[in-house]
Amino acid sequence: MAELLTIDDPDDPRLHDYTGLTDVELRRRREPAEGLFIAEGEKVIRRALQAGYAMRSMLLSAKWVDTMRDVIDEVPAPVYTVAPDLAERVTGYHVHRGALASMQRKPLPAADALLTGARRVVVMEGVNDHTNIGAIFRSAAALGMDAVLLSPDCADPLYRRSVKVSMGAVFSVPYARLDTWPRGLDAVRDAGFRLLALTPHEKATGIDEAAPHRLERVALMLGAEGDGLTTKALRAADEWVRIPMAHGVDSLNVGAAAAVAFYAVATGRPGS
Repeated sequence: MAELLTIDDPDDPRLHDYTGLTDVELRRRREPAEGLFIAEGEKVIRRALQAGYAMRSMLLSAKWVDTMRDVIDEVPAPVYTVAPDLAERVTGYHVHRGALASMQRKPLPAADALLTGARRVVVMEGVNDHTNIGAIFRSAAALGMDAVLLSPDCADPLYRRSVKVSMGAVFSVPYARLDTWPRGLDAVRDAGFRLLALTPHEKATGIDEAAPHRLERVALMLGAEGDGLTTKALRAADEWVRIPMAHGVDSLNVGAAAAVAFYAVATGRPGS
């Protein structure tokens, strides 16, 4: 059973994991180095626990104690209850979901290990917006992608905003980082994957025509919002594919494009 403690001092060192949650650069440095991430909201906290992440501590507004009672009774980690205004002073924002948990990270698997059992893989290059990372993971989980590979400069999927936007889907889809880019893509191709680069370029093949759902193993490459995949990434691909557009629209944001492409890659069209 967790220890339930009331704290009324925002400088209490026991709240260290939760300080400055709105300071993106601070959290980017601290969280991986200290081996933690923050789960926000009841559903996300429960999904993190179900995925096997160990809880370091939990920060609750008093009115959320009953809601989280079963977790409090089962998890051997301290639970800190605080007034809403104190939570805001510590974290830097109004914690309207009323529940935060500091969770222990797991070691990331090697890319080779993920590729062994996968058939449908997402490869992200330079996606550094946490909202987009979260949205892409949520679509990947919902539409049956097996794994995600990240270039070295992609944002952290376990950053609070990414986890929140994904509604915990970052816990459902295994991911790894490629050590080098784009050389790391050689290992993906060597594992039997066809590398498809998603791009609005006019020379790209329509994704329906490419019929990726008929391929044995597919790695779909996505680039950052705006610029898309870099020239070196496009050159490393086996084929360029695009989503056909109507009404003069030239492209979709990367989160929306990912969802459309995942459907084509993982499931094809109904009845196909």
